[in-house]
Amino acid sequence: MEYVSTRGGTGAVDFEGALFSGYAPDGGLFMPQHIPSLDEDTLKNWSRLSYRDLVKELCSLFITAELVPRSTLDDLIDRAFSRFRHKDVIHLSRLKDGLNVLELWHGVTYAFKDLSLSCTGQFLQYFLEKKQKHITILVGTSGDTGSSAIESVRGQKNVDIFVLLPKGFCTQIQELQMTTVIEDNVHVFAAHGNSDEIDEPIKELFADVDFARKCNLMSLNSVNWSRIMVQIAHHFYAYFQCAPSLDTTPLPVVEIVVPTGGGGNITAGCIAQKMGLPIRLVAVVNSNDIIHRTVQHGDFSLSESVKATLASAMDIQEPYNMERILWLLSGSDSHLMKTLMERFSVSKSLKLPEDLHRKLSETLRSCSASDEDIVQAMQRCWEENRYLLCPHSAVAAHYHYSQPDGARLHQKFSCFSFLFSTPRCCLAPASAAKFQDALLRAGLVPQVPPEITALTTMETRSTPLERGQDWAEVLRERIEATAQRR
Repeated sequence: MEYVSTRGGTGAVDFEGALFSGYAPDGGLFMPQHIPSLDEDTLKNWSRLSYRDLVKELCSLFITAELVPRSTLDDLIDRAFSRFRHKDVIHLSRLKDGLNVLELWHGVTYAFKDLSLSCTGQFLQYFLEKKQKHITILVGTSGDTGSSAIESVRGQKNVDIFVLLPKGFCTQIQELQMTTVIEDNVHVFAAHGNSDEIDEPIKELFADVDFARKCNLMSLNSVNWSRIMVQIAHHFYAYFQCAPSLDTTPLPVVEIVVPTGGGGNITAGCIAQKMGLPIRLVAVVNSNDIIHRTVQHGDFSLSESVKATLASAMDIQEPYNMERILWLLSGSDSHLMKTLMERFSVSKSLKLPEDLHRKLSETLRSCSASDEDIVQAMQRCWEENRYLLCPHSAVAAHYHYSQPDGARLHQKFSCFSFLFSTPRCCLAPASAAKFQDALLRAGLVPQVPPEITALTTMETRSTPLERGQDWAEVLRERIEATAQRR
């Protein structure tokens, strides 16, 4: 299994090369040269597996045994999930009116990114210990990535991690989960800008090939293939939990609703679909709706500004993983991707070619939700189920409630046949406990675990990045100074 850049300007690498690179040297994103195809017998056999074992099977398809022996791979994944609170790692809650919520947030930071980053952290340690190597991780976060990335490598002597958070755009809890980690290898920067603005200095440093090579720079954002790979398992598990039976031919379809920001989870779903999983994908976004406009109209263009919403981790205008999806749908046309992405980089506006837009709209459905929609979905879910949704999960629930089969069953008996012929699973990326302000706005009472409450009494540490500063240069100097001390 080898990996190639979506833009075709660099040679193929193995999993280790893709893991340590983040962005490809030509500015593209690494993808498998070939997507494995699974037959119905394999899917039926996998349907009996736990989530943990699904991750092992999927990762073994993308990581060769020559690189990581299968028994070692299994041990690394078991170690990755050892800190999760739920015995099954993730959990499906079956609620009223056909609302199935797949809870992906039972890790240390109460967010779905713990799943992929805990595994990625183990993969990094495996290779670093073999090579006696030191790396520098550079991460931008819209809320949850930063804390999950920190937890995956905190205290490790062969890793330094630099995290940029958008000051005022994260919740207090999200920020505290990063700034309260007082470790020598953890460096948090609070930037006075939005999520897209903090991506710019990160891209600049990765584009400096000599600097990136000298400092062994890598990313743990979902530009990193390892994260996408692990997230493929979410879709298989959701399918197997929600499909009524696998004894029919063809296999039944399950609709999976994916709250979408940077596009990593929906990319993983497209890959699962390509592998043969019979799923229908829905990308749901907040008012920052570039993916919705792209699916509906082929309009991959920035709005005037990022809108601050209740679903703050999805307040993203440049969903970089769309490049992976478009590459996949174009038949791996790297020349086309290079042309399109370079055009977008200059103008921040792109009209998809007609054929590519058609393929995208056949692959994905989409929906956008306003803050009012989010609040109403949170309120309805609580009223009907006594179940608290985070605002990101509520974006998915809004889509469910807006569909004909989302109507109350006692109001429309005839919806039974449709409801059970097309099951739906909504991915829940975070615990409601992290979004107390959103809950209060919905008139709901937060249920806060003691470990989150304790954050407010802990020491914090971060470095401010003010407007007018050259953020890339500040980071460059700190990274170089830290490397010299190592």
